[in-house]
Amino acid sequence: MKYGSLLLVLTSFASALEWEETFKTHKGWTTSAGVDADGKKIKTQNTGKPSFFTNATSPKKAGYLQTIKKFGDCTVEAEFLIPQDSNSGIYLMGRYEIQILDSHGKETLGYGDMGGLYRRWDNNRNPKGFNGVPPLINAANPAGEWQKMIIKFRAPRLAKNGQILEYPRFISVHLNDQLVQKNIIAKGPTRSAQRAGWASKDYIFIQGDHGPIAFRKFKITPEDFSKIKK
Repeated sequence: MKYGSLLLVLTSFASALEWEETFKTHKGWTTSAGVDADGKKIKTQNTGKPSFFTNATSPKKAGYLQTIKKFGDCTVEAEFLIPQDSNSGIYLMGRYEIQILDSHGKETLGYGDMGGLYRRWDNNRNPKGFNGVPPLINAANPAGEWQKMIIKFRAPRLAKNGQILEYPRFISVHLNDQLVQKNIIAKGPTRSAQRAGWASKDYIFIQGDHGPIAFRKFKITPEDFSKIKK
């Protein structure tokens, strides 16, 4: 795997930014001049200009990386690499997770596979897990190869008193240029959500304590999807 360069853009009108200007500093996450995957590990290169960001040195302690700014309707474009058996996820508004998992070659897909909307959880229900949505197809590249994910997200619409009028919606999720989710509704936070309740805007989180992951691009473009309802 050849080392590449990182273009990290916060919004559609911003210039290239360092990842520290996009995400709050969090123990366990760091920059690297290069990354490569070898089996169940991510190798980092520290000689040269820091261009990637990763939790590879301490994935079990890295926790959730949080954006500095809050977002509502948005498009998220991410390019990332995971090693064998790794697990992560992108939480829109800190609540609704699109799963990142080493799922290449898997024939029967579930909500927990790459590109799935992860399930919600309630200890008082039977079954406790519910409402997860598997990806339409398996578009995951093999572990150790770069993956590209594009998420178009429509935030919930709320009344003035904060009551929900329209649930949040994933208009589409593309994985490696293939459609894996289309027009799916999230009726509540998925398991391990970092935020609770309803909001029109909130932070985006990246899960970092379930396995190593490295990013070479993370672009968030604010949108207005008001006209998109179904």
